[in-house]
Formats: sequence, structure tokens, C-alpha cells
Amino acid sequence: MAKTKNPPKRRRTSLTKKQQAMLDEIFSGELDEQAVLEKYNVSRNQYYKWLTDDCFAEQFDRRIAAAYRQSAALVARYATLAAAKLVQLTESENQETARKACLDIISMQPVVRGETSDDRRGTMDESAAGGLSPETASKILEVLAQEQKTDDQEIR
Repeated sequence: MAKTKNPPKRRRTSLTKKQQAMLDEIFSGELDEQAVLEKYNVSRNQYYKWLTDDCFAEQFDRRIAAAYRQSAALVARYATLAAAKLVQLTESENQETARKACLDIISMQPVVRGETSDDRRGTMDESAAGGLSPETASKILEVLAQEQKTDDQEIR
């Protein structure tokens, strides 16, 4: 009698209900990873095997990317408010607060679509300061000059 060969394993294209529920739970933020594993009675070894499964890993990576996009959107939504608050802080009576606000404004860099924070890190260019109005730039320089003057007087 001829031996039958095992048919090749087919690649899964969808998650099990348990895997889907676990991913939903992990990314909902209500429970930490270990608590989710315990809730669904999944061992750490089984979970690690799932993470090597192409289908599960792809869905996991998509969830991570979506979470980062959501956080970037939140930061972008409040960037104008944060910048306005920093400009207000340049007029603070507390010189240290004003100085720090000025430095934060000067170090702000515009975000270019597709550019990552690693691309921007440590590369302040002319366009970063170019976004300031002449009045704001003047205030910043004035506060910094006052701070330097105060520091010089304290040293003497």
C-alpha cells in the first residue's frame, strides 16, 4: 500500500476568536499583558508561539502602528495649544520659567510628513526658528538676555 504524504500546511489568514479577543483586550489598555493571559488561560509559552505566527504577529503589529498613529494625532491636536501656552510662559514673572519656555520654543522643530522623531533629533535647522513672529523672537531674546544679565550679576 502506498504511503500518503501529509498535505502541506496552509497558512492561516485569520485569527481564532480567542486570539482576536486577547488582542482586543491587550490594546484596550484596561488590563496589562499578564492579566490578559491569565483571563484567557493562555500560557506565556503559547503566547510567544502566537507572536511567531505570521497572522497573529501581523495583526499585533497593525495594532501597535494604529496606537502610535492615535497618539501622534492627539499630540498634533494639542500642539497649537501647547505652543500658545509656551509663548505665554515667556512673560512669566518667574525668570526660570520664562527662560525654560524660551528654550522650549527655540528647540521646537516643525514636523514634516513622513519624518520620524529620529530624523529630527538633534538637527535644528533654520526653519525651526523661522516659524516665530518677530515679536515672539524679540521677547525670547529679551528674556534670555535678562537671564544672562542676572546670572552675571550673581557671579560677581
